[in-house]
Amino acid sequence: MSCSDKMARWNVVGLQGSLLTYFTEPVYFSSIILGSLYHADHLSRAMYQRLAQIERLPPSFTLNRPLLSGISNTEARQPGKAPGFSVNWTVGDQGLEVINGNTGKDDGGGPSRLCKKALYVRWMDLHSKLSSNLRIQTLKPGSYHEAKQAAVEYHEAKQATLFRAFHKAGLGSWVSKPVEQDQFSLSNQSGAGPQSFPGDWL
Repeated sequence: MSCSDKMARWNVVGLQGSLLTYFTEPVYFSSIILGSLYHADHLSRAMYQRLAQIERLPPSFTLNRPLLSGISNTEARQPGKAPGFSVNWTVGDQGLEVINGNTGKDDGGGPSRLCKKALYVRWMDLHSKLSSNLRIQTLKPGSYHEAKQAAVEYHEAKQATLFRAFHKAGLGSWVSKPVEQDQFSLSNQSGAGPQSFPGDWL
C-alpha cells in the first residue's frame, strides 16, 4: 500500500480511524501541499479522482476533495534511504521517544507509548467517561478488535464502498493486515499476539 493509497482512503473514511468515530465525525484534510514534484493532474488523480465513482457512502462520510497545491520554491529532490527510526513527543511527555522503525519498539526493546495497547488503554478510559455521549452506543467491548468492528458505518465506508471503488477502477484489491494483531484485550496482560507495530496506530 503506497502513501497515496492511504491518503486516498483518508479522503473517504477520514483521518481519525474507526475508534475515534465513537467521539467525532470524520476528520478530513482541507488542503494538501506537496513540497516537490508537484503535478496538479497526477496529485488530484491519486487523492480522489480515481475514486470518483464511489457510491452509497454512509451518513457523515463523503469523498473529500481537498485543495491541492505545490510550494512556490520547489525543493530539489534528494533520493535516499529513509531512516530506520521515528521520534514522537506530545505536550506533557517527559521527553522524546525514539522508536525502531522495523520493530515498533523503543531503545530498551519495550513497546512504544503509541502502540495499539497503550492507545487502547486511553481509548477505554475515554469510552467509560463519555459513554452517555458517544456517537456509537455499544456495550463495553471485550477486545480491541471488537471495539473497532462496532464502528459499523466506518467499516461500511471502508469495505463496501472504498475497496469496491478501488477494484472497480482497476486498481486491484486492498491488502489487509492480519486480523490476529487486533485480537487482544486489556485483561490479557500476557500479551496474546503482537501489540506494537511500526507506523500502525488507531
